[in-house]
Amino acid sequence: MSAPPPYQNQPQQPYGYPQQQQQQQQQQQQYGYPQQQPYGYPQQPQGPQGPQRPQGPQRQSSPLRGLITAVIILAIFGGGAWYVWDYNTNPHGGKAKKEAAQAARAEENKKYDPQVGDCVKVHDPQGEPRAEIVDCGSAEAEYKTGDKLFGAGERCGSKFDYGIHVSIRHSTSYTLCFTKV
Repeated sequence: MSAPPPYQNQPQQPYGYPQQQQQQQQQQQQYGYPQQQPYGYPQQPQGPQGPQRPQGPQRQSSPLRGLITAVIILAIFGGGAWYVWDYNTNPHGGKAKKEAAQAARAEENKKYDPQVGDCVKVHDPQGEPRAEIVDCGSAEAEYKTGDKLFGAGERCGSKFDYGIHVSIRHSTSYTLCFTKV
């Protein structure tokens, strides 16, 4: 059996195109309905817009954005540089304060580290004696330093009136020997 020949007034459809869908299309066109594609055929975009693809964020470089970035970077580095400068130079805090405190402690320690020939006043002679350097012409002067003997077990001889054993934090120990002023 063969297929009947097509009618004269109808255009020939491609192989596999159902006749019923062709009739629906003709009816829709007649009555003003929009034309729809048959099932399985790709749809064409409708109108000038068509389907829109999602787009990723677009980076727009502007002079203002670059200026803001530069200002932020300069502020960070400038703040860090100011902190380092202030830490090293401010006498009320930081490195300069530590150095000043060390110098004051060194000066204070010098005051309590008599050398041979220095006059001293002894604080707490019965407990933990500490010899403070004073002017030999002042009323505070009690003793004159006569000798400094290094070693843990050293003792002052009979020519001295008073002696103090000094230990400095596990490093050295010595004995100071004094004569009355």
